Amino acid sequence: MKALFDSVSYSCSKLVTNSYSTSFSLASKMLSDSIRQDIYNIYGFVRFADEIVDSFHDYDKETLFNDFETEMYKAIEYKISLNPILNSFQQTVHQYNIQPELYEAFMKSMRLDLHKKNYLTNTEYKEYIYGSADVVGLMCLKVFVNGDNEKYDELKESAKHLGSAFQKVNFLRDLKADFEDLSRTYFPDTDLRQLDEASKLRIIEEIQEDFDKGFEGIMKLPVEAKFGVYTAYIYYKKLLNKLKATPSVEIKNTRIRVPNYQKFGLLAKSYFDYRLNLI
Repeated sequence: MKALFDSVSYSCSKLVTNSYSTSFSLASKMLSDSIRQDIYNIYGFVRFADEIVDSFHDYDKETLFNDFETEMYKAIEYKISLNPILNSFQQTVHQYNIQPELYEAFMKSMRLDLHKKNYLTNTEYKEYIYGSADVVGLMCLKVFVNGDNEKYDELKESAKHLGSAFQKVNFLRDLKADFEDLSRTYFPDTDLRQLDEASKLRIIEEIQEDFDKGFEGIMKLPVEAKFGVYTAYIYYKKLLNKLKATPSVEIKNTRIRVPNYQKFGLLAKSYFDYRLNLI
């Protein structure tokens, strides 16, 4: 009956994805059936770790995180966990030979969020983004290339840039929550209490450079993954354009969103681009 338990676990990972992120869920639906569940499995894992450090303020977050990390290692070692999210994740780890350095780097960055509030140097900033975003892109890339190590090596730099772009857009969009609710600032050499247009545009130019390098990799992805990743790319580019058009004072005081009707419009655009071989 292990197959039934695994099926329940997969359903839990899918539910987490659909519940926490309509945009990621929408993009995931554009992936091939052959890989979609494994992306749900990765997302469920990273979302739970992130929720511990970002949301569970009435609980001992460090203890919860330590327990989650211990159970992660046990799940991967024993190839089973009674935590359905970790049971799903370990299946994907083993199926696609996801290396420990990737999920360990992710957990290292999440652990920083328990205590670290400011990233004062570019080195600290880049290390955090590598662990919190780039390696998530690399874990997904392992699934996308389905064991083709040569293809993985060819695309891994682009995958890292795309992960960085997505994360930096999230940082800029979530300035208010990160700064006021969590007392965090990720962008070095930037005073978020007095964010001006020049600083905002400098950040946006940095993100645009990541997007450009990430797009090069999207063009080379296997057909099973290309449409889904391109859908996510289009969504985040829309967010970036909205942030660019929003005065810096408003970015500090509100969370920029893409309404659902626009998300479906972006989906239609990405579909036609895909069908017309524009990607």
